[in-house]
Amino acid sequence: MEITASMVKDLRERTGAGMMDCKKALVESNGDMDGAIDYLREKGISKAAKKAERIAAEGLSNIYVDGNTAVVVELNSETDFVAKNAEFKDLLDKIGNAILTNEVNSMEDALNAKVGNETVNDLIVNATAKIGEKISLRRFEKVTKTDNQVFGTYLHMGGRISSLTVVEGNNEDVARDVAMQAAAMRPLYVNIESVPESDLEHEKSIIKEQVINEGKKPEFAEKIVEGRIKKFYEETVLEEQAFIKDSELTVKAYLEKNDSKLVNLVKYEVGEGMEKRNDDFAAEVMSQIK
Repeated sequence: MEITASMVKDLRERTGAGMMDCKKALVESNGDMDGAIDYLREKGISKAAKKAERIAAEGLSNIYVDGNTAVVVELNSETDFVAKNAEFKDLLDKIGNAILTNEVNSMEDALNAKVGNETVNDLIVNATAKIGEKISLRRFEKVTKTDNQVFGTYLHMGGRISSLTVVEGNNEDVARDVAMQAAAMRPLYVNIESVPESDLEHEKSIIKEQVINEGKKPEFAEKIVEGRIKKFYEETVLEEQAFIKDSELTVKAYLEKNDSKLVNLVKYEVGEGMEKRNDDFAAEVMSQIK
C-alpha cells in the first residue's frame, strides 16, 4: 500500500512521534493506522504524546552568539533533575544553534529547523520519549546588532536566568556588567521611557491609597507620590537601579561614564509566569514501582 504524506502527517499528529518513525510504522503495518500506532507504542516512541498535557516549568535557558546575531532560548522539562542532565543540555545546544544559524522568525520555523536529517521538533519528541518527561521549547528571541555595538551575556544559576544586552560602544565588559545587573536585580523595564503608562498609573493609584490610609495631609500627597514613584523606578527600571559593582552610581551613570548606551535587553527566567508542578514526585515513583 502506498504511504502518503497525509497519512504520515495524521499519524504524527496523533502520536507525537517523528516523521521518519511514523513513515516506518505505516510501512510495517501496511498502511493500517491502528497497527502503526500499536507499532510506535511497542517501540516506546509514541509515549511522548501521552505527556502533552503535563506541566513542564523547569528547564534551562542559554544564549548563542554568532557575529552580529544572538539568540536566547528556553527549553523546559518537568523536573529540575532532568534539566541538569547532560543529554538535556546537549539538546538545548542543538536547538539553540539550529535557531541561530537558520532563517527562523516564528515558533513554527524553529520547530522545523533542521539539525542534520531531523527537525528540532523530531529531536524534542524523541527526547521526550527517551527521557520520560515532557520536553518543550517554550520561547526564543533572536537579536541582531551593528558593528558599532556589542553583546553582553550572563548566565545565572547555570542557566536558570539568561541575560543578553546590546550596548552601543565597543566595551564588552560594560555590556556584560549590565547583563549581570539585569540577571541579579531582575528589573521589569529597561528605562523610564519604556514603563507602560498603564503600569505607572496603577502604581500611582496604589501609592495614593497608601498615603490616604497613612493619614497624610492632602497638600503633601503629591510630593509623597512623586517620591515613591522615584523609589519605584529605582527598584524596577534597569537604568535607574544602583549599579551592583558601585552603589554610588546608577546603571545609567555607569554606562555614561564608559561612553556606552544600552540599546536592548532580553532576560529569561526559566518558568516565569508558568504554573509549577505540585504533584508528589516521590509518590509517582512509588506508583510506578508497584
